[in-house]
Amino acid sequence: MSTPHALLATAVTAAALAAAAVTPAPAAGADAVPPPGTYYVQSVVTGLNAADASGTVEQHRPRGNEGRQQWTLRPDGAGHLLESTDSPGSCLGRAGDRARTVSCTAVEARWQITPLGADRYALADPGADRRLTVAPKPAGATHPAPLSVGSGAGDLAAWYLTPADAPGGPMPPQGQRTLDQVTFLTAHNAYANGVDGGFAPPFVDLFPNQSRGIQQQLADGVRGFMLDVHQTPDGAILCHNSCTLVRRPVALWVDLQRIVDFLRARPDEFVTVFLEDYVDPGVLRAELDRVQGLSEVLYRPDRTGVRENGWPTTGELAADGHRLLIFTDHSREADRSAGLTRDTFGVMYQREWTVENHWSMGPGVGSSDWSCYSRWYDANTTIPLTRTEPGFRPLFVMNHFRDAAVASTAATDNAKLADRARRFCQPAARKKPTYLAVDRYDLGNPAAAVDALNTYTYP
Repeated sequence: MSTPHALLATAVTAAALAAAAVTPAPAAGADAVPPPGTYYVQSVVTGLNAADASGTVEQHRPRGNEGRQQWTLRPDGAGHLLESTDSPGSCLGRAGDRARTVSCTAVEARWQITPLGADRYALADPGADRRLTVAPKPAGATHPAPLSVGSGAGDLAAWYLTPADAPGGPMPPQGQRTLDQVTFLTAHNAYANGVDGGFAPPFVDLFPNQSRGIQQQLADGVRGFMLDVHQTPDGAILCHNSCTLVRRPVALWVDLQRIVDFLRARPDEFVTVFLEDYVDPGVLRAELDRVQGLSEVLYRPDRTGVRENGWPTTGELAADGHRLLIFTDHSREADRSAGLTRDTFGVMYQREWTVENHWSMGPGVGSSDWSCYSRWYDANTTIPLTRTEPGFRPLFVMNHFRDAAVASTAATDNAKLADRARRFCQPAARKKPTYLAVDRYDLGNPAAAVDALNTYTYP
């Protein structure tokens, strides 16, 4: 059910966001249960939250302090209780082999919480070989919503206890910030602006996602560009859904040249391009070959040990001159079958380097859905927003826009971007957004949210 955020006066000022985010929480030892406080009980496998669904405990899409997903952790004798913040006296507990909410005074409410390493925990029935568990995924479906209590093992029985008001640390000085510590303003469908050229068929082009051309977007501080690229007899062309009947469409290489020229003139800046990619790899390679100076600024994380050592600092990137990162949403497997993978010519497969939340908050007008869950969670794919690897934290793309770009709606939504980032998406991903992607970045001052996020780090 959607939440009528359009009717809520919940905009958070940049100062308030920064103040809340940098308030430190007591640190738990590597082998300790987290200190008392309010937490989300979050599946390691799916990234979804344990939620009270009328007495049954199910895994639901993260919804911040909505959806009955917050639990107050406190010690109780030799164990711990997780009391619902929405229903005092009701705790996350057990009834047979099912997870249920029960009275906090019941023995079934007590859990033995055991650290598993890497900030993961097992929640067990004290004295029994039974743990809170996500059910296995049936063929052709996602993991069932109801949570069970049984002899599950491995990641299905592993949980994050994510602070509802996540702690933050001070931001390093400019140049010493790693790429995953920085947040960038990102233009959704940056090419669909009606200034540089056509982008959609008649009537559809009445609703541009942006109102300023790429060069002005760069001048205004946009540093992430989402581009839809389609294959036509003329090469790789930027269009929305289809290039049929589009008047004066812009070629991909033209916008990339604008970005490369900007970077060559501004050696301290870093830009990321996200391709919604409908072209053959050979066609894309030929298009990139037309961009003068691209090889001088193209950043290749696959060749610099990022997976082993983490992301470099912005200062290191500037010193090396490698300041343009290009992602594709295309499939590596499909490219292998075609005989040419895109990373051989410097285009990274986005699913290998980022996590991304679902791309829409709902229709162009009316209420919005602020739940923050992975775009890549379905019957065939499970990439939770919480995904991390030893030594490597994926970049987090936070989408904050609707099915259609309506100016008045975008203005309202963008004014609330900081609030959604802090209360909903940051704890859902257990990381700070790297990219805040919006429609009509010129409305609602989303740059203020970017500035606020760039005042602290997420552990």
